[in-house]
Order: sequence, then C-alpha cells, then structure tokens
Amino acid sequence: MNSLPFREHQRWKISDEEVIRKVLAGEKAFFELLMRRYNQKLFRVVAGYLSNKEDVADVMQETYLKAYQKLDQYKFKATFSTWLIRIAINEALGKNRKDSKYVKFNSDTDEFQSKIIELPTAVNQNPEHQLIHAETKIMLEKAILNLSAKYRIVYMLREVEGMSITEIGECLNLSSVNVKVRLFRSRKMIREELYRLSATSDPFEFGFKHCDALVNKVLKAI
Repeated sequence: MNSLPFREHQRWKISDEEVIRKVLAGEKAFFELLMRRYNQKLFRVVAGYLSNKEDVADVMQETYLKAYQKLDQYKFKATFSTWLIRIAINEALGKNRKDSKYVKFNSDTDEFQSKIIELPTAVNQNPEHQLIHAETKIMLEKAILNLSAKYRIVYMLREVEGMSITEIGECLNLSSVNVKVRLFRSRKMIREELYRLSATSDPFEFGFKHCDALVNKVLKAI
C-alpha cells in the first residue's frame, strides 16, 4: 500500500466521510489518513481498559483491521470516531475476558502512563514551574489510573478528549444521565485521590533521586 503524502495540507482538510467513500471505492491508501487522525484518541480509549502496552497495540491493530473490514457497514449516522471507539472498546473488553484479568496499573509502567494524558505546558515556563507541572501531571495520572475502568474511560473521553456527553453515551451505550453520574463520581474520586496523594507525600521532600544528583555533582566538582 502506497503511503499518502500527509504533509500536503489539503489531505488533512478532507472530511472523514470523503475519506471513507474513497476507501470504499478502492482507494485503500486513504485508510492511513483515518489511522493517523485517530491514533491518539484510540490509544487513550484502549489504555483506559488495558495496562500492558503490547496489549494496547494489539487491540488498536485489531480495531483498525475490523473497522476496515466492516467499513461498508458504517452508515454515517454517528461520527466515525464514535463508531471506531465502539469497536475498540469491544475489542479491549474481549481481550480482558480472554485473559481472565482486568485492569491493574502499577508503578512499573510510568513511561507507558505518561503517554495517556497530556497537560498543556506554557512555552516560557521557568524551571520551578516546569517541576511543578511535571509533579502535577504525575499525581493526576496516578489519580486517573486508580479509577475503576468504567469511571476512568468516561473521565478520559470527557476531560482529556473533550467529547460531548451524547457522544460518550453513544460510545459506551449509556444514557446521558448515566454518563453524567459517572463523570461526577470520577471527578469526586480524583479530587479525593489527589488529596490523599498530596497528604501522604511531602511537597518539599528532598528525595533520593534529587539527593543522588546533588551528591554526584558536588563530588565531580571537588
């Protein structure tokens, strides 16, 4: 399959519907545009259910393959992203059932977790603000990842992806009322978890990592 010249600005202006119709007409290369357009969103959705990055990659691949195979079944009623997310969620849940184990995150997956949520960073932040930003991000990620899957996915879709209550309901097959209830509870649990995390750690603690770095610098200097 030939790769599309994605740096051409007009390629990104084409709507999902136009892309899908081109793919259905035999121009398979255009499916790459859909993947590149929704990779980040799909990653965050799947990572809301699975803790292993290899499993997430496998489920994303399977999702795209099924979406391609069933593209002629897409009726253009819901947005393509909603339709794609439904497939991804079914695949992720199927993976969990197959493995007979549900989501369990741990501190060994920091690199993986850091890709799940991005906090905006000011361009001209000074070192102090950069440190505060990094620490805030870590605490927020831990709080989100400690939520059970049904609350985490609602929070991610709403607060990180900015999807509407209606869209989230369509993706998860929930009423708008249920989505709002889960969103309210997830926010409450995150606030409580952030308080717990902040209460159990000293914000001015000179931890082992900082201590080692300072000691090494001084020893090199003398």
